[in-house]
Amino acid sequence: MRDQWAEISENLKKMLDSGVFKVWIAPLRARLEDGALRLAAPNAFMAGWLESRMLCTLREAAAPVLGLAPEAVDLRIEIAGNDRNAAPEAASTADLAARVLPRRQASLPMPAVAPAFRREAAWRYCFEDFVVGPSNSVAVAAAQDVCRNGGDVRTLFVNSASGLGKTHLAQAVGQSLSRNSSGARVAYLTAEEFASRFVAALRGHDVEAFKGRLRELDVLLLEDVHFFQGKEKMQDMALAVVKSLQARGGRVIFTSSFSPRELQRVDSQLVSHFCSGILTNMGRPDEEMRRHILTRKARSFQVLLPDPVCDLLASRLRGDVRQMESCLNSLIFKARLLNCGLNLDLALEVLNQYAGVECGPDLPTIIRLVCESYGLEERQLCSRSRRRECVLGRNTVYYLARKHTELSLEEIGGTFNRRHSTVIKGITSVERELSKESSLGRQIARAVDLIERNAGLGAAQ
Repeated sequence: MRDQWAEISENLKKMLDSGVFKVWIAPLRARLEDGALRLAAPNAFMAGWLESRMLCTLREAAAPVLGLAPEAVDLRIEIAGNDRNAAPEAASTADLAARVLPRRQASLPMPAVAPAFRREAAWRYCFEDFVVGPSNSVAVAAAQDVCRNGGDVRTLFVNSASGLGKTHLAQAVGQSLSRNSSGARVAYLTAEEFASRFVAALRGHDVEAFKGRLRELDVLLLEDVHFFQGKEKMQDMALAVVKSLQARGGRVIFTSSFSPRELQRVDSQLVSHFCSGILTNMGRPDEEMRRHILTRKARSFQVLLPDPVCDLLASRLRGDVRQMESCLNSLIFKARLLNCGLNLDLALEVLNQYAGVECGPDLPTIIRLVCESYGLEERQLCSRSRRRECVLGRNTVYYLARKHTELSLEEIGGTFNRRHSTVIKGITSVERELSKESSLGRQIARAVDLIERNAGLGAAQ
């Protein structure tokens, strides 16, 4: 358990201020018993305070070490030296803390409800790995300007379909700032993470601390802001934070699957702040960009991709970057399995699993494949039925049509006699379930994978 607690402590060091860690975490002793993580605090006051304020943070730090979801971590805080029969006394520590806390508050550093936002170790992407071309050059240039001291770009809004580099770009900014800027306070959050931390702050009666920590940032990287649609409280908080941050010269990057004008049920003031700087879209890469992407991906896999094979893949794979990476992975895996080099015959064999990728599926094809996957009839998708499977089928069509066709939201919705705001809501719902990896998310992921493979867009299994 000592090694596991050391890892958990390292996670907490990254999440909390050094003073908070030293006062509240360093004195703890840990053991694993009956599957539960037991933390022994030196006194009743500390145990009660941790129990009432820090459980979510402790579970979040322990989850990756124990291989569990944060909510599945069984965490119990005890008083050092107490035996198991002392549980009733330990149970009253929260009340004790409540009585003692007002007198001690001024002398002890208080951790915020949510973990600290700046996590250098979490940066997965950098600018050096980003292939720049006509479809994304404006977005990249603006993002790089955000990283420069005295840069002109203070607010950047980037929108694109899934798999075209929004997250890569946002994380590249975070890494660049953390690596090159002296002491820049950077936060990277998805809108859903922002919302969940805000809810935690509400429950912990610590909203001002949550707001204050975000206001003090130098750069806020906020992804998937379309998640805020229809969530008024979240929008109010986001607006307050963004206004304050911008007023004191901070920089903000927003990303979304939709442009600001496509967002529905979002406060006009918040949309105005989205649009207060540079607005840019990232499109699909052209053939030359695809060559560069494939070559660079192959190099990251420590593989030399022959020019004829690269040209073939670049000419045939016209989807997003994930599609190219998936096909390249399949090709390399098969070559290693057969103990042969990457050649045209093998590439053609793998590309057969991607039949028709150069054209991509049209909407009728997507509808047919979704109906086959979910056991529905097309008339059910077009009906007003709110049955779970019908709603799920329609939302999956919206998601795939947005991802793989050039149709507008109005055109997609018109097929089902729905407004484009309904299409946005459906796409957001699918993206949320996929990102949460819930049981429904896994079901959708399996269906999407099967549909894309049948349409010639996914990797062979």
